[in-house]
Amino acid sequence: MSPDNPDRERPVDEPDQPAPPRTPDAKPAEGDPSAGTAPGEFGPGQPPASAAYQSSLELRFDEPRPLRALATVLGAVLALAALGVPLGLLWAALAPDTPVLKTAEGAIYAEPQPEQPIAADGWFSLLGLAFGLLVALTLWFVLRRRRGPVGLLAAVLGTLAAAPVAWQVGRRIGLGTFDRLLATAPAGQAFSKPADLRAGGVDWLLGVLPVPHGNLLLPAFGAAVMYTLLAGWSRWPGLRPEPEPGDFSWVSAGTPAPTAAPEPPAPDAAEPPRG
Repeated sequence: MSPDNPDRERPVDEPDQPAPPRTPDAKPAEGDPSAGTAPGEFGPGQPPASAAYQSSLELRFDEPRPLRALATVLGAVLALAALGVPLGLLWAALAPDTPVLKTAEGAIYAEPQPEQPIAADGWFSLLGLAFGLLVALTLWFVLRRRRGPVGLLAAVLGTLAAAPVAWQVGRRIGLGTFDRLLATAPAGQAFSKPADLRAGGVDWLLGVLPVPHGNLLLPAFGAAVMYTLLAGWSRWPGLRPEPEPGDFSWVSAGTPAPTAAPEPPAPDAAEPPRG
């Protein structure tokens, strides 16, 4: 053995021989790092085959189905329209009645410039705006799989339906008593008129389609603004909760784990013969 010939059993003048080609039936030599890997698999330091490799980093969401989305919107609109009943009862309880006097021509305000009608509009506006904000927050968390245009449409249409319901329910509290006194009370008698809206109402388009206006639009406005803000500040690009990065596996489900490299021989182990 010399510095020019580290192998004692190999002549100096013998040229290097290329490695024999590997056949499909050939068994890999012991210690080969690629041993134990199939043609479509990858071992340590080897890139995966593009045809066989499939990352499991996939976000599986429900595919958009028009009928299911339509059913979600209709269900949310009906539920929110029903919530207009307690909203109207709350408005009727908070809004003050307006004092009036019976005259020969009908009822007139007992005061020249009463503040009660303005207070009724103000209470409805505040309650409607708060109602829209709460609806947007609720739908954002309840309809997690429908976040986006479907959730926004459900929030806006639902609050548009709830506002007229709340108005009609609230204004009818005590309306029967007012109509009876207006018809039977003598001139000069004082009584009160239940709360009503002066800054809002419903117009009928072509006599068929109701179109709300004024402060009846505030619930829908609050819902649209809140839902848009939630979507803009969402940390998920798809607006739907995604698994954390630590939960992903970059190894294909059909690809077995790479074979571990053989351990180096012990220091006292006999070196196998070379030749």
